[in-house]
Amino acid sequence: MNHERFHFRNRRALERKIEELGLDLPLADDISILFSPVKVAGTILPNRFAIHPLEGADSESSGSPSDLTFRRYRRFGQSGCGLIWFEATAVTEAGQSNPRQLMIAKESKDGFKRLVEETRQEARKKFGSDRMPLLILQLTHSGRFSKPADKPRPVIAQHNPILDGKMGLPPEYPLITDKELDELQEIFVSAAELSREAGFDGVDVKACHGYLVSELLASFTREESKYGGPFENRTRFLLETSKKIRERVKGLLVTSRLSIFDSLPWPYGFGASRLQPGKEDLTEVKALVQKLAQLGFPLLNLSAGVPKHKPHYGRPYDIPLLGMPLPEEHPLVGVSRLLRLGGELQKAFPSLPMVGTGYSWLRHFFPNVAAAMVQTGKIAIVGLGRGALAYPDWLDDLAEYGVLNLRKVCTTCSRCSQLLRDGGRVGCTVRDAEIYAPEYRKVRRKVLSQESLEKVRKKTKEIGVST
Repeated sequence: MNHERFHFRNRRALERKIEELGLDLPLADDISILFSPVKVAGTILPNRFAIHPLEGADSESSGSPSDLTFRRYRRFGQSGCGLIWFEATAVTEAGQSNPRQLMIAKESKDGFKRLVEETRQEARKKFGSDRMPLLILQLTHSGRFSKPADKPRPVIAQHNPILDGKMGLPPEYPLITDKELDELQEIFVSAAELSREAGFDGVDVKACHGYLVSELLASFTREESKYGGPFENRTRFLLETSKKIRERVKGLLVTSRLSIFDSLPWPYGFGASRLQPGKEDLTEVKALVQKLAQLGFPLLNLSAGVPKHKPHYGRPYDIPLLGMPLPEEHPLVGVSRLLRLGGELQKAFPSLPMVGTGYSWLRHFFPNVAAAMVQTGKIAIVGLGRGALAYPDWLDDLAEYGVLNLRKVCTTCSRCSQLLRDGGRVGCTVRDAEIYAPEYRKVRRKVLSQESLEKVRKKTKEIGVST
């Protein structure tokens, strides 16, 4: 199951590899089901396609959308997707993952309102008023990955020896208090009110990828806290915050993007088996989804993994981030895991539409796999993140020709993720090279310069100490 880059020019070659790996990854001949409507909270989406939240890290200093942000969502509005899930937007400055992460506040609300209007306007111009997309804004606090200024300012819910070690956090590093979490619930509610005023159809209380709400779900070792330990406590923040938004922000849908398997071992990861390290166990995940459904969630967006730990669990790729080793598993194993876990959850809750992930690595074969998933009831809606960033008009090509253009698909080179990691503005350096290739070169020069300077400082310190 060694790692391998995508090299499958024809479907039979891909099917042979799937058979060789012993995976259950079917491909459908007929993809027409992907263009069938699906009902979400009384709204009929025109097709089964969604654009996943993918951070652009290109806001103005106020957290308002910039010209690049508007450009990105105008293109998404033109895509024809029935669901557009807007990227992670901080509810407070302390929770920004980088200084240019979008942030919704009174000062930035008008910018978001214009962003919603322009996204809908592009859809209306191209498809008419009868085919408008559902717009969801992802609300977030970045938790241990917060970096609102030049230096990280982690906000952690529990100590995690794996992530703490990678981040250099000492055992005495303070945890966010219950009082602060109580107050943060109200901040999320206020952000939801602003989202409704800006014109969004709904909000997502982000609970994935190890950010704060996600880490709370896995806070088994958080002692003497109403937000840690037992299942009831660990799910409290997500459930109570969502309930408050539903009750106090009328007319706004409430949902979540949920990591159903963190890839971190128990007791530091949600969805992890207590008996088999590295394996998943969806028992608690299903119990949580049951509560979310009872709360009135109209849909759910599924994901997995913590990028700082095992990024390939959430986004199988050809090339890793710089300095990271290649995964030991074949990317198709990661694709299959994402689809299998999502399918198991959708089968358990057939009346709750779920947005699946894991399709970008498949390139031009993703519609065939996606159609098979929808046909068998293993997912209701198919989401693209990196794939949509690289190929914003993919749905046009699929509708007209029945196939995707191999020369336009995402190459899963991780450069968009590298831009985010290095503090750059995020886009596709391959398919949108005029804007983002220079950005990538500029950011890499800056990072290499900083790394060289740090090595000089370290060496000077060592010499000083030795003398």
